[in-house]
Amino acid sequence: MTATRAPSRASAPARPGRDGPAADDLVPAGLVLRADPDTRLIAGGSVLAGGSPVRVLRLTPAGSRQVAGWLAGSPLPAGRAARTLARRLLDAGLAHPDFTPRSPSEGTSRAGSATPHPSPGLKDVTVVIPVRDRHAELARCLAGLGTGDGDSGPRVIVVDDASADPVAIAAIAARHGADVIHRPVNGGPGAARNAGLAAASTGLVAFLDSDCVPRPGWLAGLLPHFADPAVGAVAPRIVPHEAGTGWLARYEGASSTLDMGARPSIVRPAARVSYVPGAALVVRRSAAGPGFAERMFVGEDVDFVWRMSAAGWRVRYEPAAVMGHDHRVRFRAWFSRRADYGTSAAVLERLHPGAVRPLYASWWTVGAWAAALSGRPVTAAALAGTATALLARRLSRVTGERWPVPRLADSSGSGGSSGAAMDNSKNDAGQRDAGQRDNSKTRGGAAWLLALRLAGGGTLAAGRPLGSALSRTWWPVAVPAAVVFPRLRRPLAALILAPPLLDWADRRPPLDPARYVAARLLDDAAYSLGVWHGCLRRRTVRPLLPVIGARASAAAGSTPGRAGA
Repeated sequence: MTATRAPSRASAPARPGRDGPAADDLVPAGLVLRADPDTRLIAGGSVLAGGSPVRVLRLTPAGSRQVAGWLAGSPLPAGRAARTLARRLLDAGLAHPDFTPRSPSEGTSRAGSATPHPSPGLKDVTVVIPVRDRHAELARCLAGLGTGDGDSGPRVIVVDDASADPVAIAAIAARHGADVIHRPVNGGPGAARNAGLAAASTGLVAFLDSDCVPRPGWLAGLLPHFADPAVGAVAPRIVPHEAGTGWLARYEGASSTLDMGARPSIVRPAARVSYVPGAALVVRRSAAGPGFAERMFVGEDVDFVWRMSAAGWRVRYEPAAVMGHDHRVRFRAWFSRRADYGTSAAVLERLHPGAVRPLYASWWTVGAWAAALSGRPVTAAALAGTATALLARRLSRVTGERWPVPRLADSSGSGGSSGAAMDNSKNDAGQRDAGQRDNSKTRGGAAWLLALRLAGGGTLAAGRPLGSALSRTWWPVAVPAAVVFPRLRRPLAALILAPPLLDWADRRPPLDPARYVAARLLDDAAYSLGVWHGCLRRRTVRPLLPVIGARASAAAGSTPGRAGA
């Protein structure tokens, strides 16, 4: 599950919502925006930096004032220019919709001002649950939906995908007031979801796997996003239904491939969250087109989301809405499922060229790390420094500073000229008043500081994806290389161990570092076995090859089966 460019027309199924949203897909007036925690205003508020991949936007004086107001909580005005700019911020991941209610002292409720057009209600949704033989899980899922309450909830369709006991499935559905569609031949999750999609008549369809355990308010937390007519799908955060006690259950609770994390995001190729699983996904029916690829038994949800994004629809991840899920916590089933995820890489790479690669990096980064691994730290530092200087030169054209040494006057922030780096401090919501977020009036050198963060810091941070590429894809080559060349053993071991150790430090799971690292390496090994098996079966090596150079930043994304940190 990853990121990429548009699928190949020759090999990809018809795109969902092939016509895309309306050409005039302005952000609705009244929407309230929340700055992404990584977004920074620099150069006196005239430059906005952030997003994924990182974008640096030069703002006009009027745009600067508007953005400052939005990040302070002001709703969007009705003007076309403002709503167009807001769309750029949302699409870049620089900001996200905020539906959090305001306190009475803040005036109009944020929820009310953020949805000027009425958001859909529960009666505008049909819930589709594909199932095969999972009687207890289905009953629990339906009970969590609160079905059988008359007209208060959405219509629910259970799609029986050739269960061994269809009568039992029908009885469970009837007990909870759900309709049933019986498929005589098992077609997999894509085919079952499509059957439910075809039977739905509402504007929205919520796909739920039978092992999901809905929590109160999960659907209501997603529906406000559909007040934006350009939004085609929204996904909640998926967390364990129950906290486990075994080492694998605790690992899954902290590092499940279904959990995309605690930060909201646009979902598209190269975004911080580049895919969302189909286990829980609410879709605008007009954006779904022909639905899921029925020949794919694994990765069909990733393909569906990527095709929707390629068609111009916006897909959003909303962690404020939470869905419980019954994770696999028995080793054999867990390991096998991870390997299954890996087998989808070859198919997804064929449908979405450049999407499912183990590593995305610039030549500068590759050169610096190659020098470091070969025992030439001075060369590595020189390459990283040169990359930083060249990027600072490019950024100085945006910030308005003189390069290489900015003039003192450049720090004034007047006349749209440059400034300096922002104050990195922020509150728990990742926001500050725009004036607080920018200290460029007191320091010069915004271009250099931003270049140090992006190029210098990025080169160091590249060790993490490089180590993940080794453990998740390249270990069948790396291990023999370490045997033949003893000099490589320590650096390769350090690179492989660094990502799980850093993950443990970030997440602080209820699991000691040794067992967390062991579980993560088993996770990576299972996925890798699936990748190599899929490549052999499809006779391709593309999912094993990195993307190096200019295309890397455009195609970079998360890997199927691994959520962004």
